[in-house]
Amino acid sequence: MTQSHVGSAFLRTIDDLRGPAGRLEALLNAGAPNAPYAALVCHPYPLGGGTMHNKVVYNAMKAFQSFGLPVLRFNFRGTELSEGEHDYGEGEQDDVRAALSWLEHEFHLPILFAGFSFGSYVGLRACCGDTRVAGLVALGLPTHAEGRDYQYDFLRECTQPKLFVSGTGDRYGPVAEVEAAVALAREPKELVWISEADHFFASKLEDVRQAIRAWAQRCFPLLTSQ
Repeated sequence: MTQSHVGSAFLRTIDDLRGPAGRLEALLNAGAPNAPYAALVCHPYPLGGGTMHNKVVYNAMKAFQSFGLPVLRFNFRGTELSEGEHDYGEGEQDDVRAALSWLEHEFHLPILFAGFSFGSYVGLRACCGDTRVAGLVALGLPTHAEGRDYQYDFLRECTQPKLFVSGTGDRYGPVAEVEAAVALAREPKELVWISEADHFFASKLEDVRQAIRAWAQRCFPLLTSQ
């Protein structure tokens, strides 16, 4: 494990996160000693260049870090230095569960999840119904992307608080299709539209951070800004 200062927070390289396909490359932004939650953030489609260093993923991490939470990011199997091979959203769910287990072992805290695009789909599939996960954030929820179709019937049984943040100009998640997917989800849920934002929230990342922060403070009153 290595660590370095990034602003006022420690950034740690995690060496002991392993999933069924092998070691998963990961980074932890350390939180405050009295943090009431830990957080996990998942990245977009690996074969399209998605990694844990993606700008949307980074900004989701910053939103959680602003509350003093420890935040784990990792690369899915077969991405950059993570072992294994890409599994088109199936095995990646086990990668998410491995990351949840690592956070549980490390911090013994309830976990807040956020994922972007492919990471939102995979993370929702893995986290819905998992008692370790207190709340879920889906950024840029995809419905159709480069020949891949995403189905959300499983959200009917997802009882945790859920936030969906999408752009009105998202070609991978058109307004009507995202609204139909969110309509399937059980309460509590919230859908935030960012006007004129594309799939990657270009020039709108501060809006994404503010949407996450506002929802988190409403749903989880223990959170206070650091």
